[in-house]
Amino acid sequence: MSTPASPAAARTAVVTGSSRGLGAVIARQLAADGWAVAVNYVAGAASAEAVPAGIREAGGRAQAYRADVTDHEDVHALVAAAEADLGPVEVVVANATGPQPGIAVEDLTWEDHLDQLRFFVHSPTLLVQAALPTMRRLGTGRVVLVGSDMVGRALPRASAYTAAKAAQIGLVRSWSRELGPHGVTVNLVQPGWVPVERHAGADTAAYEAEVPMGRMGTPEDVAGLVGYLAGDGAGFVTGQQITVNGGHTL
Repeated sequence: MSTPASPAAARTAVVTGSSRGLGAVIARQLAADGWAVAVNYVAGAASAEAVPAGIREAGGRAQAYRADVTDHEDVHALVAAAEADLGPVEVVVANATGPQPGIAVEDLTWEDHLDQLRFFVHSPTLLVQAALPTMRRLGTGRVVLVGSDMVGRALPRASAYTAAKAAQIGLVRSWSRELGPHGVTVNLVQPGWVPVERHAGADTAAYEAEVPMGRMGTPEDVAGLVGYLAGDGAGFVTGQQITVNGGHTL
C-alpha cells in the first residue's frame, strides 16, 4: 500500500463487509487515497480489527464497526458512529455479501430470492439513506455498489443471485438521476471472479483460459477502480456500470 495522501481529516468512507477479502483491500486503497475509513464487519471482531490497525500503522485513519448491513438500526448506527469518530461520511461502498448457494430453479423459493435481495438491494438502500443527509448538506458524495459480472454470464443455478445483482443496475441508474442534483455520484463496479481467502485451493485454470488478459483478476484491480470513483477526479462520472474482469464478458 502506498503512503497515504495528506487527507482532509474530516473526509470519511464507509465500506461494508470490509474485514477481509475484497472489502479489506478496498478499505486499504481508500485509506491510501487519504480517506478515513470505517471498516464494517458482522462477525470475527479480532480479525476485523486487523484491517484498521494496519491502516493506522501505515499512517492512515480507520476504525472497525460491527453492524448487520441488512438491519435498518444497525446501518444508521454505523454511519452515525463513523461520523462521530472520523468525520462526515462522503463515500459509501456497498460491498457486503452473504452466502451464495447454487439452487436449481425447481427448488427455488421466495426466501431464496429474499436472501440475495437483502444484501444487494435492501442493504445498499439502507446505506444510502443513512449517508444521504450529510452528502446533501455537503453538496457532494460518492456511492459505489459492488456488483458482479454474473449478470452478463447468466450461469445456471444462480438465478436468485443474478437477479439481485441485476437489480443493482436499476438502483444505480435511478439513483444517479435522483441524486446528481445534490452533487452525489452513483456507480456500479462489476468484478469477475476475483479469488480471495475463501477461494483458497480453487482450480482457476479453466476460467483463466477464457480471460483475454490471460490472468485472474486481483482485489487490487477492483479496489483501484473503486478508489477512482470515490475520488475528486470522478466527479462527473455517474450512473455507470463498469466491469472488471479482463474482458471475460465482452
